[in-house]
Amino acid sequence: MSAKDQFHEAVKVALQKDGWVITDDPLHIRISSTTKLYIDLGAKKILAAERDGEKIAVEVKSFLGASTINEFHLAIGQYINYRYALADFGYEQTLYLAVPLSIYDDFFTQPFIEAVIERSQVNLIIFDDEKKEVVRWRS
Repeated sequence: MSAKDQFHEAVKVALQKDGWVITDDPLHIRISSTTKLYIDLGAKKILAAERDGEKIAVEVKSFLGASTINEFHLAIGQYINYRYALADFGYEQTLYLAVPLSIYDDFFTQPFIEAVIERSQVNLIIFDDEKKEVVRWRS
């Protein structure tokens, strides 16, 4: 199992403040007898008594390494693999990539990056790592 991202706890708290119940930390997906995937968080939110609960899986990324574009490449590849695994193995969660507000503002708003996000159908949670709050959901 890989190490937790630096902002793992900040995202967890932010989701809880936003009304989500953390159900998995991490969410395990067994894709074969020898291989598992670990998505950082699983959560659910009860929207109303007469509606089913919404379920999400969240992959947290800090983008604090030497090369933001390299980390972006890795994050997108990981996100796509996780999305396919959730679908192929019958999970109900909608996958989100959680990114800090500063990285979103500085990097994710570039036209090329926005186009990749849109074409790759990446759902985003933008969070404030200092306030530990969700700033924006982008689907």
